[in-house]
Amino acid sequence: MKNKIGKSLLILAAGGLMLAGSAAAQTATSTSGAGPGVYDPGHPRVNQVNRREQRQQNRIANGLRNDKLNAKQAANLEKREAGLQNQERKDMAQHNGHLTKAEQRNLNHRENRISRSIYKDKHK
Repeated sequence: MKNKIGKSLLILAAGGLMLAGSAAAQTATSTSGAGPGVYDPGHPRVNQVNRREQRQQNRIANGLRNDKLNAKQAANLEKREAGLQNQERKDMAQHNGHLTKAEQRNLNHRENRISRSIYKDKHK
């Protein structure tokens, strides 16, 4: 009788460990692949900030091409954009590849300031 109960407990324990292991594996693979410093293409706040950064980069490139920005102005704007991108990477690393609303707001505020600088530099 004791032997039968011992075997049952052993089987039950092994089954519980297998179940727990498969549940952990399932949650690890069911995420969008986002992790610290990993881009999540399905996250709307990240995508919004990235689209905005790309538009700013295009404006700087157009200003250089049309001789409305000189090399020094463009270098300064690019340096500020690089700082903003570094901050975005740090923020995303803290939240598994996502941005909080406050972080998005802060990044957009910085983009607004850079945008005004691009406009002013192009219209001097």
